[in-house]
Amino acid sequence: MALAHAILVSLLDCPCSGYDLAKRFDRSVGFFWDASHQQIYRELAKLEAEGYLVAEKIDQEGRPNKKVYEVTPYGRQLLQEWIAQPAEISPVKDDLLVKLFGGHLVPKEIILKELEQHRQQHLARLAEYHSIQATFQEQPVRLPLEAEYQYLTLLNGLKYEESWLAWCEEAIARLTRSRPAS
Repeated sequence: MALAHAILVSLLDCPCSGYDLAKRFDRSVGFFWDASHQQIYRELAKLEAEGYLVAEKIDQEGRPNKKVYEVTPYGRQLLQEWIAQPAEISPVKDDLLVKLFGGHLVPKEIILKELEQHRQQHLARLAEYHSIQATFQEQPVRLPLEAEYQYLTLLNGLKYEESWLAWCEEAIARLTRSRPAS
């Protein structure tokens, strides 16, 4: 997936400015596609130049003018074609796993501290996802189709964080067991 697809998907339900898009991105697609605000602004300009977005310039008193971006029919077509293509499994790039793979080089306490830090981060993210989940109806079976697709991505995030937490706890437990000297 390219950042362009993530931006177009984020703009589908509501046209907005680059600033508002960056904030919305952080609270939605940004959970599974990382991009800085600077990258988002650069990509917006490219998407507009290529005709996938149209921008309305809005004059503001006492503040810089802003552009409100909206996906064009051409942009929707691009997304439809992209969504119809099979997706490959994304490669894993995780510093913690590389550190753990070579963890025998440092005292065990360093790795345990790193694992506990990650456990805390995943607990915080899981709490954030539960907060988002509370905004959906009590019975997700009755969600409108668009919300159902968004809810499914949230369920993936919940399962992902739960899995990471379980793994962190297992790794911590295994490393804290005393081992005979070899």
